[in-house]
Amino acid sequence: MTELFFRNVIPERTYSGKQFSDYRYYKTYLADDFKSRCGYTGCSDFWFGGKTNFQIDHFKPKSIYPELETNYSNLVYCCSYVNRAKGNDCGTYLDPVDTDYNLYFYRDEFGNIYPKEESESAKYMYIKLKLYLKRYSIIWMLEQLEQKLTDLRVLIESTHNELAMELYIQVSFKYQDYLKNLRAIQ
Repeated sequence: MTELFFRNVIPERTYSGKQFSDYRYYKTYLADDFKSRCGYTGCSDFWFGGKTNFQIDHFKPKSIYPELETNYSNLVYCCSYVNRAKGNDCGTYLDPVDTDYNLYFYRDEFGNIYPKEESESAKYMYIKLKLYLKRYSIIWMLEQLEQKLTDLRVLIESTHNELAMELYIQVSFKYQDYLKNLRAIQ
């Protein structure tokens, strides 16, 4: 099996403004710092209905660490599926900002997420956060398709291959119709 990088977009925490009394006020900053992607799965918030439907996870649960409730360095931008699965669990989680997830997780050629065998934390997270769910590989594959279409278009524009352009247009229209339908639902 070919091991691919888990993610190419690395989240960061750059916000250094005032501390808010309500952690929800950080959502826009978190979306920017996490590049609009779930800190745990790498999936774009677009596929879940945008920023409105994404949630804020307290890396260390606020029910156990109330002093960290509004601490920006304890917040993770994530999809609702992962946030609900994690809940108030204090297991051995790897912080998605402080840890290079590519060292602990990988994807196969279909985008399925797997933990690296030598990491107990990654194996724990894989099960607890349900990183094996098919939705994450489907999203990854759709994003790969979009990138390939972009690459193909650049190639076609440089070579002016008419047959390739016709195929590109057919595939691109189908993909754009699918995206348009998704956006209409949101």
